[in-house]
Amino acid sequence: MLKYAYYPGCVAQGACRELYLSTAALTNALGIELIELKKAACCGSGTYKEDSQLLEDTVNARNIALAESLNLPLLTHCSTCQGVIGHVDERLKEAKIKDPEYFEQVNGFLKKEHCSPYQGTSEVKHLLWALVADYGLKNLKEKVTKKLSGLNCAAFYGCYLLRSQDHLPYDNKFAPESLENVFRTVGANPIYYQGRTQCCGWPLASYATKESFKLAGSHVLEAMEAGADCLVTPCPLCHLNLDSRQPEVAKVINHKLGLPVLHLPQLVSLALGISPDKLGLDRHVVSTRPVLEKLGF
Repeated sequence: MLKYAYYPGCVAQGACRELYLSTAALTNALGIELIELKKAACCGSGTYKEDSQLLEDTVNARNIALAESLNLPLLTHCSTCQGVIGHVDERLKEAKIKDPEYFEQVNGFLKKEHCSPYQGTSEVKHLLWALVADYGLKNLKEKVTKKLSGLNCAAFYGCYLLRSQDHLPYDNKFAPESLENVFRTVGANPIYYQGRTQCCGWPLASYATKESFKLAGSHVLEAMEAGADCLVTPCPLCHLNLDSRQPEVAKVINHKLGLPVLHLPQLVSLALGISPDKLGLDRHVVSTRPVLEKLGF
């Protein structure tokens, strides 16, 4: 049995609650045990380091140390959390050898707050990597009870999952195939388009909204023109910009859109025969009804 220290992050417990629900449904169906890190803090989504790298490292060293105290890898279902926490983990593992003074400074702050020290013994792993590398696509295929035949899925990797860490042992940073391989495993057709590995525009949204929406709109439109029935993303922040803001995006680019955007565990759960009612598919801004109707739900 696979077992992880589960770091749900903030967005999945708020604006994208359906990600939290579908992750629970998927892991339960696969027999994967999650021990939720209820005392974990927000990773900062890359903003802490704008003020202080030490702050970002200390906060996320604590998050990793919580997983280490359970002797488990830290599992996240958010690309942004994976990118931030994973990069901190890489940086501190290197600092432990090359900059022990900084390493001890971080642990000094944790000790001051009566927290377990960061040791560098756990791995930070996204749900996608857990499915591909740990559970295995062969085993996943055996669990499929409803092949998603005829469904054209366009992956949206975004940036953080692929390029925020120096080392990516599970895929190619610039020509990834992990999501597409998952699509094939559950019987869906992968759709390729240029924007699948680019930024969704979320980081720009607070200060350059129009430019952010233009970027998101270009990806949605390109995927539609390539024949996609839906986008599938491993990142809830990408989901917010591509789904929740899609009506606003459509106005900015002056083009009708309406492309459903699914979270990765929602798509896989459908192939396992899990009811859409348990996956929060009714919570999306862009209706997922066309996807469900095409699959015969």
